Amino acid sequence: MSWGTELWDQFDSLDKHTQWGIDFLERYAKFVKERIEIEQNYAKQLRNLVKKYCPKRSSKDEEPRFTSCIAFFNILNELNDYAGQREVVAEEMAHRVYGELMRYAHDLKTERKMHLQEGRKAQQYLDMCWKQMDNSKKKFERECREAEKAQQSYERLDNDTNATKADVEKAKQQLNLRTHMADENKNEYAAQLQNFNGEQHKHYYVVIPQIYKQLQEMDERRTIKLSECYRGFADSERKVIPIISKCLEGMILAAKSVDERRDSQMVVDSFKSGFEPPGDFPFEDYSQHIYRTISDGTISASKQESGKVDAKTTVGKAKGKLWLFGKKPKGPALEDFSHLPPEQRRKKLQQRIDELNRELQKESDQKEALNKMKDVYEKNPQMGDPGSLQPKLAETMNNIDRLRMEIHKNEAWLSEVEGKTGGRGDRRHSSDINHLVTQGRESPEGSYTDDANQEVRGPPQQHGHHNEFDDEFEDDDPLPAIGHCKAIYPFDGHNEGTLAMKEGEVLYIIEEDKGDGWTRARRQNGEEGYVPTSYIDVTLEKNSKGAVTYI
Repeated sequence: MSWGTELWDQFDSLDKHTQWGIDFLERYAKFVKERIEIEQNYAKQLRNLVKKYCPKRSSKDEEPRFTSCIAFFNILNELNDYAGQREVVAEEMAHRVYGELMRYAHDLKTERKMHLQEGRKAQQYLDMCWKQMDNSKKKFERECREAEKAQQSYERLDNDTNATKADVEKAKQQLNLRTHMADENKNEYAAQLQNFNGEQHKHYYVVIPQIYKQLQEMDERRTIKLSECYRGFADSERKVIPIISKCLEGMILAAKSVDERRDSQMVVDSFKSGFEPPGDFPFEDYSQHIYRTISDGTISASKQESGKVDAKTTVGKAKGKLWLFGKKPKGPALEDFSHLPPEQRRKKLQQRIDELNRELQKESDQKEALNKMKDVYEKNPQMGDPGSLQPKLAETMNNIDRLRMEIHKNEAWLSEVEGKTGGRGDRRHSSDINHLVTQGRESPEGSYTDDANQEVRGPPQQHGHHNEFDDEFEDDDPLPAIGHCKAIYPFDGHNEGTLAMKEGEVLYIIEEDKGDGWTRARRQNGEEGYVPTSYIDVTLEKNSKGAVTYI
C-alpha cells in the first residue's frame, strides 16, 4: 500500500492530512506541558503543606516527643520525599516527552514544507509542458486552416479562364508555402505531444509517487514518535513507583510506631510535680463543751483549750498546699529552677548537668589538642610559636574551671531536690507527725524509715527542765541574725520548739543547721523556733530583711 499509487490525484488531501498530523502532535505536546505544570504545582503545594505543619524547632521545650507526634513528623518527611518524586516525574516528562515533541514538530514542519514544494514544482512543470503542447497544437490547427484556404484559392483561380497565369502561379506558391508551414507545425505539435506524454507519465508514475512516499514515511514516523512519547509518558510515572511505594511504606511504619502507653508515660514524666496529695483534714469536735459535766468542767476546759485547733488556721494551711495541683504560681524563672515543682526541677537540673558535661568534654578535648600542638611546636619551632597557643590554652582552662563550678553548683541543687523528693515520698498527716516525732523516728518532712542510721532527728530537745527551754527564748538579748531564709514549703510547726511558717515567708536566720536537719529562725515580730532545713532556702548575710509573706 503506497500513497503514490493509491492517492496519485489527492495532493490537496495529503496536504491537509499532514498538516492535521502536525497539529495533533503539537496538541499532545500542549497536553504534556499542562500535565507537567500540574505535577510541579502539586509538588510545590505538597512541600508548602509539609513546611506549614513541620515543627519550628525554635525551642527544645516546645518540642513534644510523643510517639504520635514523631509519627506525624515522619509522615511529613515521607510526604516531602513523595513531593520530590512528583518533581522527578515532571522533570522526566519535560525532558523525555515534551522537549522531544517540540523538537520533532519543528523538524516535521520543515520536512513537510520541502516535500510539498517539490510536489508543487513537479505539478507546475507538467502544467508548463501541457501549455507548450497545447500552443503547438493550436498553431498547427491554425496553419492547417490557412493551407486549406490557400488550396481553395488556387483551385478557384486555376479553373477560372479569365485569371492570368501570373495570378495562378502566385496562388500556387502561396499554397506551397502554407502547406510547408502546416507540415512544420505538425511536426512541432507531434514533438510537443510526445514530450508532454513522457513528462506526464514520469510525473504520475515516478515523481509524484516518490514525493508521496516521502510524505507517507514522514507521517508514519510521526505516528511512531507519538507512540514512543506515549510510552515515555507512562514510564516517567512508572519509574518512581518503587520510591513512592517506599514513601507509603514509611508512612505505614510511622503509623505502627505510635505507642499509646509510651505517650501516657511521657505525659506523666512531663507534668509530674513530685508533690504528694494533701492529707485529710482533722476532725474538730466543737460539741465537747456541751456534754461536759460540772465536776470535770475545769479539767475539760483546760484540755479543750490545750487541744483546741484554730479552724481558720488549719484550713488556711491546707489551702496553702492545694496550689501545687491547681494553677502554678507565676514568677520569673530562677537559675536553680526553684520556681518549678520538685520532679520538673530535678529533670531540668539533670538536663543542664548533662549539657554542661558535654561542653566540659569538648573543652577538655580542645585542651588536649592544644597541648599536643604545643608539644609539636616546641619540638619543631619552624612549624609555629608555642607561645601563640598560650592565650587559647588559658581561655580553655578558664572555660573548664567555669564549667566545673557550674556542674558542682547544679549537682548541689540536684542533690538538694532529690533529698526533698525522697523525704516527701512517705509524708504523713501532721497528727501522725506529732505522734511519731516523740519516738525520734520521723523527719521534719514526715519520712519514716526502719534504718536507725538513716533517721532524720526531730527538733533539738533540751536536756534540762522545760522552763529552761522557754527561758532560752525569753532572753533579754536576742541572738543576732546571720542571714535570712525563704520557706519553700509550708510547715505546721505543731511540735514543741518549732516555728510554723507559710510557703514563701521570709524569716531571719539566727542559728545555722548543726547537722541535725533543723535551723533556728525568727520572725519579724520576734517569735523564734526551729524549722526544717530542707523546707527553706537559706541565704547567709550580715544584713537580713524582715519577714515578708509572698502571696
